[in-house]
Amino acid sequence: MTKTTACLQHRLRAFQRSDKLPAIKGIRRGIERESLRITPEGQLAHTPHPHVLGSALTHAHITTDFSESLMEFITPVSDSVETLLAQLSDIHRYTMRHLGGEQLWPLSMPCLLKPDAHIPLAQYGSSNVGRMKTLYRQGLHHRYGSSMQVISGVHFNFSMPDSFWVEWHELEGNGRYLQDFVSDAYLGLVRNFYRFGWLIPYLFGASPALCGSFLQGREHKLPFERLGKGTLYLPYATSLRMSDLGYTNNAQAGLNISLDGLDQYVASLRRAIGTHAPEFSRIGVKVNGEYRQLNDNVLQIENELYAPIRPKRTAESGEKPSEALDARGVEYIEVRSVDVNPFSPVGIESGQIRFLDTFLLWCLLTPSAPLGEEEIALNRRNFNRVVLEGRKPGLMMEAFGGEALPIAELGERYFAELAEVAELLDACCGRGCYRKAHQQQLAAMRDPELTLSARVLRELKQNGIDILPFGLDLSRRYREHFGQISPRYWDDNYFDEEGARSQARQRKIESADAVSFDDFLAAYFGQPENGAA
Repeated sequence: MTKTTACLQHRLRAFQRSDKLPAIKGIRRGIERESLRITPEGQLAHTPHPHVLGSALTHAHITTDFSESLMEFITPVSDSVETLLAQLSDIHRYTMRHLGGEQLWPLSMPCLLKPDAHIPLAQYGSSNVGRMKTLYRQGLHHRYGSSMQVISGVHFNFSMPDSFWVEWHELEGNGRYLQDFVSDAYLGLVRNFYRFGWLIPYLFGASPALCGSFLQGREHKLPFERLGKGTLYLPYATSLRMSDLGYTNNAQAGLNISLDGLDQYVASLRRAIGTHAPEFSRIGVKVNGEYRQLNDNVLQIENELYAPIRPKRTAESGEKPSEALDARGVEYIEVRSVDVNPFSPVGIESGQIRFLDTFLLWCLLTPSAPLGEEEIALNRRNFNRVVLEGRKPGLMMEAFGGEALPIAELGERYFAELAEVAELLDACCGRGCYRKAHQQQLAAMRDPELTLSARVLRELKQNGIDILPFGLDLSRRYREHFGQISPRYWDDNYFDEEGARSQARQRKIESADAVSFDDFLAAYFGQPENGAA
């Protein structure tokens, strides 16, 4: 038994005691699900964000991401999986009923796309902050292209309850301030996620294929195979979304954001935001009186950092994300490597959430040494292997220290420890749900044909169809589903009222502007670091 495993088991035994077990109960989660609005034929919708849904700038639950056509649904934080999914379902239900003849695309990789210039940027009104949000997206368009920006995912926010931190701090705090202890532990979770996080695209990756229109005008060296009229796929891929074609971006490979401690993380993030980038300066910031990007630095703002997981702190009004982290420490983590599950009407299922709970608590309780350059490179190689060929028979993975193991064997090793964490969660609050979720994913670890990516390819091949009719069939089915079900948590009146409130909030923000947009940006970037948009 390694020291790491022994320490993990010691911690698990400590929390299994009857007086400590209640401290685990109350894991807090939130979900942000992205989905493209499409026409019934599968084209990207070019209509504005529906006015009836409220203001995309200020609505609590229904907004847009990069494009006017890319919707984002946001749940409140909840300690109940059932409540979380009920809220997400109601957001979908209300939205679907107000899309006219449009539908929601149920896959991570986008539908039929025209060239980048035809992908409409999200609009947030005439206020300075609204214009800044759109300009940030204009910068992304010029830097990376718009096609990459309309890929959809599910972001999973996770935090442990205060009771857990009080108990763990009492056991191992060693005189440190509680918040410093919490921040260090969350950053340890993040480092372990980079070590073991290839499990997430292996299990929950659902983008092994894409519409050929996505690659128009783009160079790549991937050995795609063809299916039907216009579908490209890699036979063993799990998540093209998380490959260099999609969400992961080579332009940021050399950023070297430190995860060794909160001070180091914030400092390296600020350094990236404040560093001039010659390749982006060639775009220009303001050309012939028109802005093209917020600035020509490596990152325009903090949100431009493409990472599969982020440490977060809720920012106060006017506060930048790094300021919030620096002032009050890490509050929760955001997992960004989960593909949209096309077999769920809301893009994620309860079993996935239970497994993410288990996996993230395992990453939190497992000792986590600092990441050196050699291990960072190894982790990146493992992750890339899995997203491009994770289901390949006999695929070998690297373990730190020079050991090479078949992916199934390495997975079994991790799942043995995950089983103990699932047992702990069931003991406090799971009623067997965590063991069931663990067993389901263990079966997929042993048999790649049970993964989401394999199910997608099997549907395409067995039915002899392209990705477009596959997605459209699911889209129509889910439209019918939400047209037939009743509200589970919020009724229509709630969304009607929130829509009206959000529009009033936007008008108030617009009427409060007292400086020009140029002066607003100059003042904003006169601060030590840039903020989120």
